[in-house]
Amino acid sequence: MKLIPTFCLALVLTASAGSFPIGAQTGYLSHTVAKGQSLYSIASMYHVPVSEIVRLNPGSDTQIRAGQVLKIPQAAAPESGQQQFHTIQPGETLYQLTVRYNITAQAICAANPGLSASNFRAGQVVCIPPAGDTISAVPTTAPAPVQPAPEAPAASPRKDWKTMHKVERKETVFSISQQYGITPEELIAANPELRGGKLKKGTFLFIPYAQDTPQAAAPTQPATAPTNEELFSESRLVRRPIKTIQAALLLPFTAENGARTEEQTRMIEFYEGFLMAADSLKRQGVSIDLHTFDTKGSTAVVTRILAQSKMKEMDIIFGPTQTASNKELAGFARKYDTRLVIPFAPKVDEVFTNPNVYQVNTPQSYLYSEVYEHFIRKFGKTNVVFISDGTKSQEKTEFIRGMKNELSSQNIAFKQIELTGEVDGTRLIAAMDTLHQNVFIPTSGSNTALIRMLPHLTLVRREHPHFDMHLFGYPEWQTYTHEHLGSFYELDTYFYSSFYTNNLFPEAVQFTRNYRHWYSKDMANTFPRYGMLGFDIGYYFLKGLSQQGSRLEEALDQVQVTPIQTGFKFERVNNWGGFINRKVFFVHFTNHYELIKLDFE
Repeated sequence: MKLIPTFCLALVLTASAGSFPIGAQTGYLSHTVAKGQSLYSIASMYHVPVSEIVRLNPGSDTQIRAGQVLKIPQAAAPESGQQQFHTIQPGETLYQLTVRYNITAQAICAANPGLSASNFRAGQVVCIPPAGDTISAVPTTAPAPVQPAPEAPAASPRKDWKTMHKVERKETVFSISQQYGITPEELIAANPELRGGKLKKGTFLFIPYAQDTPQAAAPTQPATAPTNEELFSESRLVRRPIKTIQAALLLPFTAENGARTEEQTRMIEFYEGFLMAADSLKRQGVSIDLHTFDTKGSTAVVTRILAQSKMKEMDIIFGPTQTASNKELAGFARKYDTRLVIPFAPKVDEVFTNPNVYQVNTPQSYLYSEVYEHFIRKFGKTNVVFISDGTKSQEKTEFIRGMKNELSSQNIAFKQIELTGEVDGTRLIAAMDTLHQNVFIPTSGSNTALIRMLPHLTLVRREHPHFDMHLFGYPEWQTYTHEHLGSFYELDTYFYSSFYTNNLFPEAVQFTRNYRHWYSKDMANTFPRYGMLGFDIGYYFLKGLSQQGSRLEEALDQVQVTPIQTGFKFERVNNWGGFINRKVFFVHFTNHYELIKLDFE
């Protein structure tokens, strides 16, 4: 293996060494479902069981949709030291949150790195940390504590407000004023958002003391409360500059007994591609100290690695492969404000509650939501036909169910037919709109299903070349391309994937040549190719840190790289959580024998 002598490479080859209680709920908050979210991911965000969400939202276990509002159980009086969540109300400001929860704007901003003045709006949910909580992200150079306007520090209760009132149906400014013995003008003065607007059920209002009561002499509200823009600007964390990127790779290169499995062979190939990315950046003037550790697939070894003092200095950690180590690594990353990139696992619970986590392998619900959106954008006015081969394959059940629901919500008609027995195009033609575009979607992604269905489809194509028809399928079809390449071209085929490379692309050709030169071997014939995966992930994050420095999270869309195989589109899962990669391509084998990778961004 060729190593780069100018890097600090520490390859350590040492030996081995939920449920969420929610307490007594007397209330709930409102959560607006975002694209790709599932009940499981939402439950993980709020540390509540799925069953509790279903109890408050009957039918949600069958289907939830983006834009739907769910009730999330939350203790009305959280225990001391326990975080809570708040749904922003119309007209509500960050300053009002500091007063309501007796906490500084800095603490709220630190607990919600995805929150900003531009997205602070009604319906957003924010995490409210316990009073006095320092959060985990401690900047090397900390900004001065936020100082709101004189005589009304954000950390102190508002003495000129007697209580808060939740608006009920049919209430008016006048009726609420009468209830508390104040004038409508006093109520409006305490809640400026009421000027020119209407009361909305469920919003909260500040109830001031009447002007003729002794309490009015207490410290008063500043004439002008600080704006969201001012508070966010003052509360922004300042991190240390990155001159030399400190990066750590935690991968299982060998087993504890010294043997090497197929998975560990793939990890070595990933590492080899990663080294090529680091070398490429070094030639561009990027300074990197790369520390590489063999975890041996053991959580005990991971614990010993994290105990090393130099790990506290890392800017970014890549790994692990074993899910059992995710929690410990994520906790370490949060404590020392280190970015943690988890390259392989499709399920990373920590990403929903930890702002330092990046999940590269897109979870199924998020992946499918992207596919549905791109499919409707591409084939919105198409006759969609689902086709089965007569078997009861279950591996695409969730995808097909979700696609049908999405088509129905967009008023797009679809049919489903079964292709069995002798090759015959009669059923296909009967299901088609012979004057418009038709897309056929198999209900199974297996090679066996393709072998059974393709003869029916190609027969219709050859007998009726004027029919506008396409085949749409799945990422695993990359594995069968050589076997079915002619049919894919003939049927004008599309399939979706978050990774793909055309071996004829100049970047792929050059990388394959360089890999062979470096290591005197070819990459394993797997999908994805782990050498390319290591290169893409290493290059993207290390290049991003070199371009954007400590502001990487604020400028992910500005990281300019051209991946060889893996696409990147990282988005925060919520205001207090980490990032999930949501990049999806459509690969198109045209009937003109062209191969096109469609990027919808």
